Amino acid sequence: MIQVYGIKNCDSVKKAIKFFKDNDLEYTLHDFKTQELDCSKLTSWLLHVDMKKLFNSRSTTYKNLNLKELNPNDDEKKEWLCKENLLIKRPVIEYNDKVIVGYNEDEYKKELI
Repeated sequence: MIQVYGIKNCDSVKKAIKFFKDNDLEYTLHDFKTQELDCSKLTSWLLHVDMKKLFNSRSTTYKNLNLKELNPNDDEKKEWLCKENLLIKRPVIEYNDKVIVGYNEDEYKKELI
């Protein structure tokens, strides 16, 4: 089963869910607004994807927290991701020990179908 992490009203998450529905792929959604993400999950994702890809430096949360001025290193970014799940680039897709960050239809077709 595909596990989707994100926010249900996020455009990229909506596109991913539409892709899964259109391709009859079963999924479950972990909504960051209603369910906290355990920091150990972030640690496991970072074994598969780079911090640059996972950390959303273009998000409203990033701007509101003035993180550009703080210029956090990767360890500090991980701490922020653990505290503020809305800093995670969305969606994060888990499937068969794979982690895909962001909406990428070509990658979904290659990895999930």
